[in-house]
Amino acid sequence: MSDNMTKYRIRILQPNAETRLRMQPVMHGLAGILFLMNGIGAYNNASPNWAMAIFFILLGVGSLAFPFFMKRFRNIQSANSLARLIQAFVSLTGCLFFLSHMQPLIGILLFLTGVASAYIGWAEYKLFQPCYIKIDMMGLSLPGTFSDKVIGWNQLNNVILRNDLLTIDFKNNKVLQLEVLDETGAATAEEMNAFFKSRL
Repeated sequence: MSDNMTKYRIRILQPNAETRLRMQPVMHGLAGILFLMNGIGAYNNASPNWAMAIFFILLGVGSLAFPFFMKRFRNIQSANSLARLIQAFVSLTGCLFFLSHMQPLIGILLFLTGVASAYIGWAEYKLFQPCYIKIDMMGLSLPGTFSDKVIGWNQLNNVILRNDLLTIDFKNNKVLQLEVLDETGAATAEEMNAFFKSRL
């Protein structure tokens, strides 16, 4: 294959995946606290809606407890996505309850929480999807949340694949290390490193 046609596609762990996944319990906890507050709000009405108050309290306790039991599920991704879907749905529909009971501030807060939960759920779902970095004559194409980010060779000092770790050294002194998920043979890694060096 000539250099003009050289292209590599490497499956990697989503950039910043570990940092984002560490935030999962925090986000479930914040949703749980909000639902508990909503339960108290439904109870403190002039005419308390006991069913709604108990529902929000149970959902709040469930959201707070979910991170502690999440790793016991066989398919963590599906369990997390379902939890986010429930949180988003309850927040969006719950805002109607509080708006109809003349509590616009709580209603708006729940609406924003529902939109945020839906976005967070979608972003977390994307983290678990196969993710590839594409490398060709023009440069590198890094996967992003909404679209790929193209980095030209002229922005880089060095690119090297070693021990299932792709290291990208930028000219602005930023270094990015990406974990390669597929095993790359020594010969292939050497060939790729030679190509990277030829482009720098």
